Amino acid sequence: MSTLLRDNIAAVREMLAGLGELDPQVAAGADAIATALLAGRKMLACGNGGSAADASHMTTEFVCRYSRDRRPYPAISLATQGGDMTAIGNDYSFDDLFSRQVRAFGLPGDVLVAFTTSGKSENVRRALVAAKEMGVISIAFLGRDGGVCAGLADIELIVRGDVTARIQEGHKLLLHTICEIVEERFEQAEG
Repeated sequence: MSTLLRDNIAAVREMLAGLGELDPQVAAGADAIATALLAGRKMLACGNGGSAADASHMTTEFVCRYSRDRRPYPAISLATQGGDMTAIGNDYSFDDLFSRQVRAFGLPGDVLVAFTTSGKSENVRRALVAAKEMGVISIAFLGRDGGVCAGLADIELIVRGDVTARIQEGHKLLLHTICEIVEERFEQAEG
């Protein structure tokens, strides 16, 4: 085994060991999503770069399925609307990219899931602020110390660390765990 692979495995083990403290937040996030979707509300998700991919990944798990055959639930990745994104970026600013979409699509009782590994993404921060103003429940997957996004979401899942790749790996495990819990709730509700 190469030194780099061995070092990365050790770093992932260390990161994973810290995720156990997030159990209450994972449960709260899963409950918020399941409650909203079962009540006919929708999920919105956003992030930049790899976090945009995580936002899209998470919404796909609800529109399609995570692991069980079931009906689809409404979930929209705000990072995949090319026309909306380029118009907002051009006519307003990149910082308004997600908040403008939250204001367009969000309704009280919906859920916004926001991803930022640095916690410094201004467009994610503004989306969280817009969600709060509109009565949209917010869940933030953050990294490092949470950055400027810390304290803005109803539920925060902060993966501590300084390496973006490890934070993203932690976010992926947390989002999959939430999807699994929510899908169990769907199965119970659908009978």
